[in-house]
Amino acid sequence: MRTIEMTDATWDRLMRLRNGRSIDADTDDAALSLYGPIASARGRFVLAQVGQSLDGRVATPEGDARDISGPEGLAHLHRCRALVEAVIVGVGTVKADDPRLSVRKAVGPDPVRVVVDCDAELSGDEGLFRDGGAPVILLQSREAPRKNYPESEVIRLPRHDCGLDPRDMLDALEERGLSRILVEGGARTIARFVDFGLLDRLHVSIAPLIIGSGPQGISLSPIESLSSAYRPKTDVYMLGGDVLFDCRFDPQKRSIRQSDQVEMADHA
Repeated sequence: MRTIEMTDATWDRLMRLRNGRSIDADTDDAALSLYGPIASARGRFVLAQVGQSLDGRVATPEGDARDISGPEGLAHLHRCRALVEAVIVGVGTVKADDPRLSVRKAVGPDPVRVVVDCDAELSGDEGLFRDGGAPVILLQSREAPRKNYPESEVIRLPRHDCGLDPRDMLDALEERGLSRILVEGGARTIARFVDFGLLDRLHVSIAPLIIGSGPQGISLSPIESLSSAYRPKTDVYMLGGDVLFDCRFDPQKRSIRQSDQVEMADHA
């Protein structure tokens, strides 16, 4: 297990990588090992991030999720936002948390904010439409009612039996120059990208507390035996009091697992 100790010099090197510049390799720097693959990615790269308790919960049953991750865990999330070009969340995350999805605990650019809102449930009064922050993109089905959303772009995609296809989402974003993507929540939104074999990395940050009940961080389709479980290669890091699992998915072994049985993640 390696400990992340982020210095200004290391972060500056990562931002240079993000902006297409080269740096000297330093395999002894844990922060470069963790964040370097994100910063240096060219072409499509998809990272998902989950912050949860020891028992796999991301909030209480009443929805309180504010203090699950410690200060370093929160800083990690904001670093990931700064290193990508766009962050994706499901409409349920916006309705429950009204997140800003900005970079506040790291120095770097805010990502484009992308909301999967298949049925056009958002009203346009939510904070991200009115906070003057990074651009907002809504992903909706072609059959969804048309609404006027301030300061945002609506992309209308085909609706399939199980909802919007995450591959269509990534294609639409890539057409707009957004290839380095963070999928931040909720549980079923992340699950869709996992089950469709679209993740390059999954970060699971575990805080030392037990909640006992409440929503889980990832809600995957059921399997009958452990032989069907995902077994990504994993490195482990200390983030202050939190433990981070950096899971690497092999592009050569990706496949859709029971995708026709997975419901769309609109409400996650």
